[in-house]
Amino acid sequence: MKKVVIFLTVVILAATGGISVESQVYGQGHKKVLMFLREGYSYDLDFMLKMEVGVMTKLLKEAGFQVDVATYSGQPVAGPTEKIEKVMKLSEIKLDDYMGIIIPCLNIMNVEVAPETIAVVKKAHADGKPVAAALSSVTVLADAGLLKGKKYAFYTDPLEPSTPKKEPDPRLSVYAGAIYSGRGVIQDDKIITSGGCPAAQRWRGVQDRTVELTQTFIAAIGP
Repeated sequence: MKKVVIFLTVVILAATGGISVESQVYGQGHKKVLMFLREGYSYDLDFMLKMEVGVMTKLLKEAGFQVDVATYSGQPVAGPTEKIEKVMKLSEIKLDDYMGIIIPCLNIMNVEVAPETIAVVKKAHADGKPVAAALSSVTVLADAGLLKGKKYAFYTDPLEPSTPKKEPDPRLSVYAGAIYSGRGVIQDDKIITSGGCPAAQRWRGVQDRTVELTQTFIAAIGP
């Protein structure tokens, strides 16, 4: 009888606004991770939102994590049909609330990394939190100086010219001192990178590593 009374009290409070059901689900102690989405032009953004962001989010939620999405601007991220409405502004997040950061590829290339982004990634790493990045977003970690002396994955070695006569792109000098280790998922301490994503598989036949990257990120956070 006592259990029934308690249950009915909770239901009544929730119905009258005296208690938030959402707060019970996502209240203090709930595990949270931050997913940072880079903004810029992307080939077939719908495809990447569905096959990369959607897959990562599903796996993280199944593992018991609340996933908060942030961008530099805080604006919604949208393709022709796929859209993420609830987006936080990166500069306004409280990093202490999160257990790690994961950055999808989204097939966004040659976009300058904002100082605020670098600051957040650096702090997460300094706090001992896992930071994971897929393919094109590995550059975020390089720009933050987190790959120095670390093994990492990428589509190809950024410091190797594509042809013998071509000079490396000077913008890729941020990879100097890092250890290129192939296209698979590479974990070096709390830094996790992959050299494959859905776009790379679709357009270049490179194996998609979204599931493996996310699972490695989850394991790095620990229980």
